[in-house]
Amino acid sequence: MQYRRLGKSGLQLSALSFGAWVTFGQQVGRSLARDLLALAHDRGVNFFDNAETYNHGVAETLMGDVLADLRFPRDSYCVSSKVFFGARNNPLPTQRGLSRKHVIEACHQALQRLRVEHLDLYFCHRADPDTPIEETVAAMDTLVRQGKVLYWGTSEWSAEEIREAHRAARENHMVAPVMEQPEYNLLHRERVEEEYASLYRDFGMGTTIWSPLASGLLTGKYNDGIPGDARLAQPGYEWLRKAKLERGDERIAKVRRLQPIAEELGVTQAQLAIAWCLANPHVSTVMLGASRLEQLEHNLTALDVLPKLDETVLSKIKQAVA
Repeated sequence: MQYRRLGKSGLQLSALSFGAWVTFGQQVGRSLARDLLALAHDRGVNFFDNAETYNHGVAETLMGDVLADLRFPRDSYCVSSKVFFGARNNPLPTQRGLSRKHVIEACHQALQRLRVEHLDLYFCHRADPDTPIEETVAAMDTLVRQGKVLYWGTSEWSAEEIREAHRAARENHMVAPVMEQPEYNLLHRERVEEEYASLYRDFGMGTTIWSPLASGLLTGKYNDGIPGDARLAQPGYEWLRKAKLERGDERIAKVRRLQPIAEELGVTQAQLAIAWCLANPHVSTVMLGASRLEQLEHNLTALDVLPKLDETVLSKIKQAVA
């Protein structure tokens, strides 16, 4: 495993990490979750990502139970939660958003579900137009000073919104966000590569990127339709299927153009796509998801592909997805 600093902070995260989104509590039960986390930790993964909204809190409860079963030394891993959407169906106004009340109460609830005394990383899952940024930053600052959160950040915020958070922190002598969690993959590049460029320079922001395989599109398994056991075929994820298959023919054409590049390197398209994300120096960690042990084992080997991505190969990839 390789380890990278989370932006300009001193925290070292594994270059590949493991997330619970979509799978935990749905495709993945307790026994498999235990095996997945054990495998990841054994391979050097030290960051496990979660959120209050994932399966309405069930994903955090499941992860917390499994971490307690496995008894990893607490200083050998980092765990995260995210706050905004709430953990309930049809949440009340006080059960969602980024008000001081919900930010702090959601943190306490996540600590209980995950069975830990502090969150290593805590993300504002979306920006909240109904809450003053100063209030949200102050709530995060309180949690950091209390020792309940070690690093806080944002997820899918615009660069302008993140700058506002830094301004509020600077003007009020509070702790500023350290990291952003955006989607980043070969089919979704502009925000990480262009919009956030000034954030890396001015604030030293780190990124914990999600969906490196574009929900499976970049593996090539959707080239001839949607398999019945695939994530995009699952009930309740019609919105994800619509989002990922928007301009479907164009996207699938790009994926097909990546296939000969992967074959020339002697790797799979999944390994190629993950390694490509790692080639970006502003990526602190690439979050993997898995519903099978062999899937996680395979994707963790993407680290071995990274040295093969020289300038010539990266240029070919760029042309393929242009």
